Parts: sequence; C-alpha cells; structure tokens
Amino acid sequence: MALVVILYGAIESFVAAIWFHFSHGDGHRRREIWLRFARWLVAGLTFQLAADIIETSMTPSWDGIGRLAAIAVVRTFLNYFLERDLAEVRGRQGDGTEEKERAA
Repeated sequence: MALVVILYGAIESFVAAIWFHFSHGDGHRRREIWLRFARWLVAGLTFQLAADIIETSMTPSWDGIGRLAAIAVVRTFLNYFLERDLAEVRGRQGDGTEEKERAA
C-alpha cells in the first residue's frame, strides 16, 4: 500500500510540475505542488511504518527494529517540515501577503 500511495503521489506531482513548467505558473502553485507531494510521502511512510510495526511485533529482529527506527525518523522529519511549510502558507494567507505578492 505504501508503494502505491508514494507512486501515485510521485506521478501526480510530476505531471503537475511539468504542467507548471509549461504554463509559467506563479510561486504559489509551485509550493502547492510541493506540499501536495509531501502529503503523499507522509501518507506512504505512515503505511510503511505501520507495516514495519506489525512485522517487527511478529518477528522481532535487530534488522527490523533498525528499519523501523529509520522510517520513523524520516517520517518525523518530513512531517515536521510539511507542518512548518503549511503554517507558513497559512500565515501568508492570513495576513494577505500572498495577495500583495500577486499584485506586485
């Protein structure tokens, strides 16, 4: 399931990025593409983490525990940066900065 989610997100983002490149969109659209892709990555890593937790609980090994820890760290960093970017976008929308940038 994780592979399907990440693959779908990658294809969707690739198509959107190609469309953005040829349509000469604004910076807001570029950030939107990135944030959407990041959400797909976090969703895929969440499924992978869940699968590894189940696998490790059934057959615990140091290799499995290490893989679980690595996925948890990657997911935590992705989630942190995604949340930071979302807060920044919300802040721009809240104070009208985005509208001011478009008008300039």
